[in-house]
Amino acid sequence: MKVPIASPVMTEKMVEAAANALRNERLTLGESVFKFEEAFAKMCGVKYAISVASGTAALQLAILAAGVKAGDRVITSSMSFIASANSYVGFGGLPGFADVSESDYNLDPEKVRAAIDGKTKAILPVHLYGYPARMDEINEVARSKNLVVIEDAAQAHGAMYRGKYAGNLAHAGCFSFYATKNMHVGGDGGMVTTNDDKIADLCTRMRHCGRAKGSNYIHDIIGTTSRLGTVNAAVGLEQLKMLPGWNEKRRAAAKVYDAKLKGVGDLVIPPLPTKDVEPVYHLYTLRTKKRYELKAHLEKKGVGVGLNYEVPIHMQPIYKQLFGYKEGMLPISEKMCKEVIAIPMFADITLEQQNYVIESVKEFYG
Repeated sequence: MKVPIASPVMTEKMVEAAANALRNERLTLGESVFKFEEAFAKMCGVKYAISVASGTAALQLAILAAGVKAGDRVITSSMSFIASANSYVGFGGLPGFADVSESDYNLDPEKVRAAIDGKTKAILPVHLYGYPARMDEINEVARSKNLVVIEDAAQAHGAMYRGKYAGNLAHAGCFSFYATKNMHVGGDGGMVTTNDDKIADLCTRMRHCGRAKGSNYIHDIIGTTSRLGTVNAAVGLEQLKMLPGWNEKRRAAAKVYDAKLKGVGDLVIPPLPTKDVEPVYHLYTLRTKKRYELKAHLEKKGVGVGLNYEVPIHMQPIYKQLFGYKEGMLPISEKMCKEVIAIPMFADITLEQQNYVIESVKEFYG
């Protein structure tokens, strides 16, 4: 049996929605874009959702709109995809990293506090693998230091923390619609969510070349071209309708893995849901000191795997070159990045597929 690591869904209804948008709407900023934004804002429980061309663009525009400038430091997790830092380093922002907690793989609020210096302007917690960070504590740290908080919710569509959805837990939230996420848009795409009028206004205008309100040819801020295509928005609108059901399927699949893989060999299963945290399992990750041996075994069995993330951001060659980071600076992140392995997780994974994955893992451990 072959079991992929992910399996993006594209139904005939989604294809037809895309075709209908092509036939009947403006190709950029068409009606489907605004409908998608309205529906996504409603899902997150926020006033505004601003669609953009990618998750990285969502992070960059939200950070800029929140007032971060070149020379300002943003503290984030190094145990993440590189976009979490590239998004602001690209315009001259300074990277700042705090270590994660081994209990939930997310930023440790007290280590964030210790990492703050005079140049720090913002905190960017990452809801890693769809498990929300400890936002109340992070927000309290930010309030005590007068800092902005931007959620990297690229993996957390529909995740909940203390009764509120990801994307509604800070000054702004940023989502990715890359193909392997819990929902996609048939291509690259992203979304900024916020209750802040100024952030919403700036993101809306910056994505559209910095145009002044009501004008096509007057530009009163520096912007970029980062609009979500109308066709992509039409696909996203259909995907969003299915997201709650898909997330429930992921949670059910995670329970199967939890029950059958706990206690196998040296495996550590993911952090479990709590009364405060309802994750959405963008990835289902295991930890093992035998990661590469397990990876080789599973791939021979036809089981897709991922190493998320094999090299922490601060140990990436370009970050070592530019900023002089060295091994040992973030010991927990570095340790966990050497141990994490993702196994197949997608909404329509069958029990037969899961049992094959589980049997293959157990076979490795004898």
